[in-house]
Amino acid sequence: MADSRGSSSTQNELTYYLNVENAKILAFVMVVGFLMYHSVIHLKYGNDSCKWLLSDGRFPGYGVWQPYGCMMHKYTKEDARMCMHYISYWGGRNHITFMGDSRIRQLYYEFVNLLSTTEIPTSKKHSDVHLSDDKISARVDFLWHPMVNTSMYNVYKSWMMSEPQARPNLIVTGSATWSIKVNNGSVEALDNFRANLSTIVKYLDKMSESTRILWTLQDPVIEEQLGPNRSMITNEQIDSYNKVALDVLSDTKVKIWSSSRLVAQGMKKDIVDGIHLSKAPLQLDVQMLLNMYCNNDMNHNDGTCCRTHELATTLQIITAAFFFVCIVSAIALILYRRRQRRNAVKNRAENGQRNGKTTATMEQSEMYYEIITSLAKLGIIMAYSYICDRSNFFMKENKYYTHVNFLLPFAYVMILGFFFTESTDQTTLLHRDQTDEWKGWMQLVILIYHLTGASKVLPVYMHIRVLVSSYLFLTGYGHFTYFWKHGEYSLFRYCQVMFRLNLLVVVLCFVMNRPYQFYYFVPLVSFWFLVIYVTMAIWPHLSEKSAEDHTRHYFYMVIKFIILGTVISLLYMSEVFFEHLFLLRPLKPLFVTSDDSIHEWRFRWQLDRYSVLFGMVFAFGYQMLLKYRIINDTDKENLLSGSLNAAFTGLGVIGVLSYVVFSCLCRNKQECNEVHSYIAFVPIVSYILIRNTYGWLRTKYSSFFAWFGRISLELFISQYHIWLAADTHGVLVLIPSYPVLNIIITSFIFICISHEIAKITAVLSKYAVPDEWKALLRNIILCIAVLLPICITHGVFDL
Repeated sequence: MADSRGSSSTQNELTYYLNVENAKILAFVMVVGFLMYHSVIHLKYGNDSCKWLLSDGRFPGYGVWQPYGCMMHKYTKEDARMCMHYISYWGGRNHITFMGDSRIRQLYYEFVNLLSTTEIPTSKKHSDVHLSDDKISARVDFLWHPMVNTSMYNVYKSWMMSEPQARPNLIVTGSATWSIKVNNGSVEALDNFRANLSTIVKYLDKMSESTRILWTLQDPVIEEQLGPNRSMITNEQIDSYNKVALDVLSDTKVKIWSSSRLVAQGMKKDIVDGIHLSKAPLQLDVQMLLNMYCNNDMNHNDGTCCRTHELATTLQIITAAFFFVCIVSAIALILYRRRQRRNAVKNRAENGQRNGKTTATMEQSEMYYEIITSLAKLGIIMAYSYICDRSNFFMKENKYYTHVNFLLPFAYVMILGFFFTESTDQTTLLHRDQTDEWKGWMQLVILIYHLTGASKVLPVYMHIRVLVSSYLFLTGYGHFTYFWKHGEYSLFRYCQVMFRLNLLVVVLCFVMNRPYQFYYFVPLVSFWFLVIYVTMAIWPHLSEKSAEDHTRHYFYMVIKFIILGTVISLLYMSEVFFEHLFLLRPLKPLFVTSDDSIHEWRFRWQLDRYSVLFGMVFAFGYQMLLKYRIINDTDKENLLSGSLNAAFTGLGVIGVLSYVVFSCLCRNKQECNEVHSYIAFVPIVSYILIRNTYGWLRTKYSSFFAWFGRISLELFISQYHIWLAADTHGVLVLIPSYPVLNIIITSFIFICISHEIAKITAVLSKYAVPDEWKALLRNIILCIAVLLPICITHGVFDL
């Protein structure tokens, strides 16, 4: 008995300390620690992502290069030419020069072949090569100067004597192997290399004021593959020359390009003749050059290397000032309350009369305290979001997909979810615990999908489409059931749902300077809730009670479904009608992206245009089955008799497998998406049948998944900026060079923040949307008063 009591006491103590609130405190401490850690990194090594790109990186997979701390865009021929054209259009120059030996010449040919619309023939060895493309105003030269000697010195001298406009704006150079070969690897040759490079440095340093100069460290060689005439070129010799170059150029403005050497080391088997690289590593080198040259002038979301962060807008500054005032006020209130508590110990009995603090006054004081502290917490979260995704303070990396990267965390999450299986007292079909569980595991799978960049894999993409459709299906099911059961179509209900859905997104729009449509899921869910609300609230008002009194109301409900389906189909078939409706002022800013395009909204809308209607019809059919007692979910028994139960479960399995086969057989995304809209209900209803027909399965749920399901909306939106990076195109990096540990830490912080946002939203919701109509009307007027100036300054009402 004593051991039992001791074990119980230990368990209670463990539970006391291991809770979500303590986890949030730990997450806050970790964030502060990472802020200090990255501040030290920036103070010691600088905050130049170009330096990161050119100096370090790793291979997450063979042939895939990840620069240290920043994201590298993969430039196509069209991207590269657009970059050159864009730079010249805005008054810049595209004069790029490669100077060196045969290794630099290889790099030159790879660069111009990506840039040019025609294949560039290989010229005579040991000669200069020139390319000029007037269509994109680009000139790319190769100058044959394999050794650091008088000829190279004269080239730099001539450039210094010319006008700045006549000089290249980018020089890629490097030298060593030719000198080693000609001089048979002698020590004197290395000394001459040092002396000659030291002589040229003065020109390199002066030219660096107007020209970017990259000195390429020499790649390693495979000594066993070198012929007799190159046997003197050893890796020891190359390392000696690289060391000299680093010593001489260390205090200059010349940029050392050492990451190309790391690429060559990691792809040694692609070295052709022991000294020259094959196409694969050269392509990676060219991509690094183009990211360095183009990223700051191009708008590639997945290219953060060498790109300056966005400047803060006036609205962002005002929002920051507002949250700063809230944070300062919250600190003052907390200190004041602590002081009041200390004083209350002395005169608790007579405190109310002496200080005039009635119950109403204390309630009002508590209200202000909750509002200010909640806004302060939200402000701190928004500051962290801004630092993560609108600055270069924290690092970012590209996503990298492999089947293992996707399936391993998927399997781990599923096993963990099943481990926390519990019984529930709820027996109804799609009860709250079950829908929370459904939303939870769907959200976790979607997070893994976004983290790994799995959208390029068509079957995975289509299954994620089903999960999004399922969420909209549940939206239709849940809201229809509420309106049908309660018959409540009040303004309070509408505002309450819309506030909970949109608070975080609206604040993020202000803080992160992104349009409402950027967070596409919330506009989608908000729109469909409005559709459900209007469908149910419009005359005649229909509910379970009214239908019991007037049987024809069931028929009216069917008519409403038919009209809604018809309107949706008309909007889909007529693009002109669709654009006229959603581009109306002042609604247009809600449906267009930052480039004033409605394409994204139309794509998202039409993809799941029937999912909410499917959910409403399913909920209505379910209510009919209950009314006529065809099914019974009031206890833990099966929904149907034994044979029917097995039959419907079998149909559910066939339905799920049918969609799996479809997703594997369809040929492209466009074709799959066209069909998906019509058949999305098949896997959804099939899953519901499998999950609910047997009573023992219906009354079990995963508390692990359900916990995440209760904060699924916050998880979906928060991931944009504090878990992923660069507007979801990359991954946030708090711990560089340790990807697995980084994901664990960022996930922990991200989940804690999402839970806190859900808590803040619940607190603010009860004050922003009071159930007393005068107070609600007052808050609506205040909201309009705040948003109206913003809308006017952003041209919302401009025709």
